[in-house]
Amino acid sequence: QVQLVESGGGLVQAGGSLRLSCAASGRTFSSYYMGWLRQAPGKEREFVAGTTRSGGGTYYGDSVKGRFTISRDNAKNTVYLQMNSLKPEDTAVYYCAASIIATMKSREYSSWGQGTQVTVSS
Repeated sequence: QVQLVESGGGLVQAGGSLRLSCAASGRTFSSYYMGWLRQAPGKEREFVAGTTRSGGGTYYGDSVKGRFTISRDNAKNTVYLQMNSLKPEDTAVYYCAASIIATMKSREYSSWGQGTQVTVSS
């Protein structure tokens, strides 16, 4: 298991940008596929973005394609989510998560951070 801690959330106006970071502990970070998922009040958890173990491959949920970019730095044990052109519907708690496979399914992520709140005002 890997321990994950997110940071970088906050309040931003529609059209603005935020960059989330997720710091991982342990020496096995590079062996995990990493993802960002989010959950808005009253809604199910939604896949946002994922990256392969090397960072050479990325995949996105349809609602964020072209606006969000996931990246990772294995030397720093950190994964990032750059969020541009934010919309009020992006408001949610954003979670960093680790999986042993490339997946968009929430239940297939085995390690989770505590989450960071992102609020986009209109």
